[in-house]
Amino acid sequence: MQLKIVVYSKSACPQCESVKMLLKTRSLDFEEIKIDGEAERMAFYEKCGPSVRQMPQVFINDQRVGGLAGLQAALTQLGR
Repeated sequence: MQLKIVVYSKSACPQCESVKMLLKTRSLDFEEIKIDGEAERMAFYEKCGPSVRQMPQVFINDQRVGGLAGLQAALTQLGR
């Protein structure tokens, strides 16, 4: 099954780099969407939900799994 992975990130973000490295080491394709504007980022957080206040945010098949820890848990669950 092909996973549709989208990583929302920002520049100069160590956690964002970690998420991308994890996906690359597992040979998983992903689309990266950078949100560097503060106002844009706040609007994005609003859409994600009240607890979301940091980057990166990873979506797998349009479901938000969260940041690095969420991604690791989701990949484990998916057997990746």
